[in-house]
Amino acid sequence: MPDSGKVSRQFFEDRIAPKLGADRDDVALGPKHGVDFGVLEVGDRAVVIATDPVSVLPALGWERAGRFAIDIVLADVAVSGIPPTHLTVSFALPPEMTDEEFGRLWDAVDAECRELGVAVVTGHTARYAGASFPWVGAATGIAVGNPDEIVRPDGARPGDDLLVTKGPAVEAVGLLSTLFPEEVPLSGEALATAQPRLEEATAVRDALTAAAAGQVTAMHDATEGGLLGALHEMAEGAGVRLSVDADAVPVRPGVEAACEALGMDPWRATTSGTLVVAVDPADTDAVVAALEARDTPVGVAGRVEAGSGVAVDGVDDAEPSGDSSWAVYERLLAASEA
Repeated sequence: MPDSGKVSRQFFEDRIAPKLGADRDDVALGPKHGVDFGVLEVGDRAVVIATDPVSVLPALGWERAGRFAIDIVLADVAVSGIPPTHLTVSFALPPEMTDEEFGRLWDAVDAECRELGVAVVTGHTARYAGASFPWVGAATGIAVGNPDEIVRPDGARPGDDLLVTKGPAVEAVGLLSTLFPEEVPLSGEALATAQPRLEEATAVRDALTAAAAGQVTAMHDATEGGLLGALHEMAEGAGVRLSVDADAVPVRPGVEAACEALGMDPWRATTSGTLVVAVDPADTDAVVAALEARDTPVGVAGRVEAGSGVAVDGVDDAEPSGDSSWAVYERLLAASEA
């Protein structure tokens, strides 16, 4: 297990996968490394479920922090193609958080859920000594829908087109430049270009738009391990090979300059908001057009092939062993506290 970030595939297979409690017939899709959600079959309905930590960053402002925290949770359900319908939230808050601050945070969560049609169905809220930002609990997103409409994480097929939205390091660049404006070695203009990337670190609406526009066979949100990690997870899950043209992958303004200044590998840096989407070629144009109508940058970045692994510009690229943004975050945090 790494000191920071998600466990490795090997750790999951050795320590977690063999011990998943009781076997139940209603579990249509159980835990798999690199897979965003699980699925229950209840009568003629599918219940898609995803659980994530709740990360609240006060430096973003309480309203912005609330939207950011909850969108990351709901994105892991939305990549199923089924719109999120329900949410549970458990808060373990630090004692110094005031009632007024929590009210502003919760107002933002409520507003985002209302806009997305999501009902909060249960939860837990408390202050505890020892609790500290940003990790202040966990949440579970739920989507109830037609099982035939689920976009399975292992559904990519040889011959599919591969789309990438927004590109690498969107979240990492936006977050680090916003949290540590004094420590990030960028000019004022470059910093002002990098910071708005944080507004793009949401994938819920893009995922639902793509699924509704055509035959999407697999979809994945590029979080820890970045874009390259997401590509490997999709390839491993479906038992296919992904061939990627780096020049066809969108790169958002400010990303290259920020990553170079920070010494951060953009393809291995967390980038919530970026989607990897496998699409039947007959529907590629429709899916691209639907995303572009939302002003979402998207590129037809490659193809799904028979085989295994990920090739970028014809060269096999190994699966990341960690996330390149974690060390940078820790370095900037230490500098800000010095």
